[in-house]
Amino acid sequence: MRINGPIVYIVLYVALYAAFGVASPFWPKFFETRALTAQQIGLILGAAMLVRLAAGPLVGMLADLLGSLRLLLATCAALAAATAAVFSLANSFWLLFLIALVQAAALAPTTSIADALSVNAAKPQIAGRPFEYGWIRGSGSAAFVLGTLIIGQLVSQDDLTPIIWMNAALLAAAAGATALLPRVTPQPQRCDGGPTVLAALHSLLKISRFRILIVVSALVYGSHAMHDAFAVIRWSAAGIDTSVISVLWSEAVAAEVIVFFLIGPSLLDRFGARGAAALAAAAGIIRWSIEGVSASVLVLSIIQPLHGLTFALLHLACMRMMATLVPAGTAGTAQALYAFGSGLATAALTLLSGNLYAGFGAAAFFPMALLCGVALPCAWSGFSDTRDRPAEAG
Repeated sequence: MRINGPIVYIVLYVALYAAFGVASPFWPKFFETRALTAQQIGLILGAAMLVRLAAGPLVGMLADLLGSLRLLLATCAALAAATAAVFSLANSFWLLFLIALVQAAALAPTTSIADALSVNAAKPQIAGRPFEYGWIRGSGSAAFVLGTLIIGQLVSQDDLTPIIWMNAALLAAAAGATALLPRVTPQPQRCDGGPTVLAALHSLLKISRFRILIVVSALVYGSHAMHDAFAVIRWSAAGIDTSVISVLWSEAVAAEVIVFFLIGPSLLDRFGARGAAALAAAAGIIRWSIEGVSASVLVLSIIQPLHGLTFALLHLACMRMMATLVPAGTAGTAQALYAFGSGLATAALTLLSGNLYAGFGAAAFFPMALLCGVALPCAWSGFSDTRDRPAEAG
């Protein structure tokens, strides 16, 4: 049975992102309970990041090549669920390392393929699909927070096994939810004289606005690296209590959910993808510039909700552009490239942020504002209003 409308997509995203919420904050602590050293934990996390960067685009392209996004999504979610369950049997470093890498490879393409499916279903120009992508993605963000809050009540310092079973169960539920999704029938991608996968890459990268989308998203999302890595350290050094820090962090997530559900779709309709992307970049300039000069709780409480613009609004603008630019037959590849670009930028800037923060302290946030400053004119000139016809190659 296939269910039209947003409900089945919301079920998929809730299961998928709740699975992330119950596990991702706690995997390092779980590894510590298995007697791993800090160096071993860092090696697992770093290697998993590299595997995700490689696996995401490869599986996304495979999904397009096979013409079955739903099948690949279900397979990846089921494999990730199985590897989560196997964590309960592992005690040695090398076994935990291997399992973590397999799960990272399985999880890497899940969000990209889910976005490819939901963006295609929520295309505004398709009659009979009266729902916003933001409703779906916002449900996922809310589920992530809820999953983290729930699992926090179930685990203890010595027993973190509940994260394994909740993670596995939710990923299995996500795999099952794909069976209810409407079938997507992409047009086959062909290119004279070349492999299909390379043809898909070539056809996407010929689209100038798609190239600009990748650059803008990499710059703005990557600019979050300093905040994600060192904001809590900076705030703690400024004497801010951990309970206040948790409230500040929650503000950002709450703003993300509100933008996905309520504000974002209205801003997109009013200003188009171009205006929304430019607004997101401008918000990044303001956010990181202020964070570079102030650790006042009042000031931080005012700028933290800008995360709703710097992440959620830009993501909505990019998804609206994807719906305009990308044929269904290359949707998986396009989403994988989008995720790869931002993931690679974030990884590189995270590595760089350590040296920047060590050398310049809070002033290290200024280069992040500069990245958004570069992104702003690119977004204004390269993104198109939703009323525009698809961009031409160039």
